[in-house]
Amino acid sequence: MSEGLEVIGTVQWELLLCQLVCWVSCYFCIWKGVRSTGKVVYVTALFPYLMLAILMVRGVTLPGAWQGVVYYLYPDLSRLTDLQVWLDACTQVVFSYGVVGGTLITLGSYNKVTNNCYKDSLWLCLLNGCTSFVAGFAVFSVLGFMAEKQGLPVDKVVQSGAELAFIAFPQAVAMMPLPQLWAVCFFIMLFMLGLDTVFAGLETITASVTDMFPKQMCRPWRREIFLIIFCSVFFLIQIIFTTQGGIYLFQLIDYYAVNGAGVLFLCLIECVAVGWAFGAEQMCDVVERMTGQRPCVLFKLCWRYITPLICTACFICTFLNYQPLTSSHGYVYPDWAYGLGWTMSCFTVVPVPIWAVVKIWTINGTFKERLLVLWYPARDPANSETNEDNLLNEPEMKITSVSFPHTIYNENEMN
Repeated sequence: MSEGLEVIGTVQWELLLCQLVCWVSCYFCIWKGVRSTGKVVYVTALFPYLMLAILMVRGVTLPGAWQGVVYYLYPDLSRLTDLQVWLDACTQVVFSYGVVGGTLITLGSYNKVTNNCYKDSLWLCLLNGCTSFVAGFAVFSVLGFMAEKQGLPVDKVVQSGAELAFIAFPQAVAMMPLPQLWAVCFFIMLFMLGLDTVFAGLETITASVTDMFPKQMCRPWRREIFLIIFCSVFFLIQIIFTTQGGIYLFQLIDYYAVNGAGVLFLCLIECVAVGWAFGAEQMCDVVERMTGQRPCVLFKLCWRYITPLICTACFICTFLNYQPLTSSHGYVYPDWAYGLGWTMSCFTVVPVPIWAVVKIWTINGTFKERLLVLWYPARDPANSETNEDNLLNEPEMKITSVSFPHTIYNENEMN
């Protein structure tokens, strides 16, 4: 590491090669659309579970592991009065479940219209929560082992963040018997998790571009060419992260550009759009027509009231509880870096009101009429029931081609 953000230093060629491997892997994971992604995800999604189970079993058999497990399971009720704990919990849930990133919507668009998305959403929540709970045993058992080795309390062993994965855990692995074996297991798991996240995001961006420019992107090899250009550009941009001062820039982006405030704002907007503009009752009707099951009243309460209120409260409290970023080594960022960080934060939020203003400006009528037109979804009341019933009885290819050009491309590729 260099002395600070002002000193970029030289490129670390080992990191540069690793970054190249990551982008090449991402490209070949999704270059043929869901045909390749669907096969790769069996490995990238299931293999980490195997590695997690192995690391958990090994972790709980280490000396001092029980100390870490007790620290993990025994709550410190005094922390409930700490506002930051609630903010971290809220943003962690949002990030962990992958909401508002577009990934769930994009991957869900490849399903049949009659796919039981209601059941899938419940399974997603259950599996995600259980995975996080089990992963805690793997992490804190190792931290308890480190605490015993170093003669420190568990909460003093390491801070949360990137250091936990890339410094503390490797140190703990080095203390175990057969350290190379456990290091390979841990970093393969970490690589698979990261790869899964990145190529799902890439698929979202590619599908969005395909929907915006269907005539151009649905031609042969256009998707592959777009992905090569996209991956190459971002590889070049991210070379700065592989420098000696790159970690400072990484922390700045991690703290500001993808912070909880922007994501919570987008959660609020989506809930307002679904619960009030489209209508919670109409959403339940559509889900029932698709799956044969009507969502319980709790869903409507969440869409309309509970989730928007929580997101609004946490969004406001994020600014009230704001603390400027400092590195774990006590480095204080220059003022221009904080300005850059807040600028990046705005880029997450600003497109929403800008797009709203553009839509209001480009349609005809009085201001009130424009708002009414934009607030409600476009539909033909006389034929809406008939059209939706017909859609459910059409072949899958015709259903997907109605709304999603990117699904047409993938269907044609698989055929």
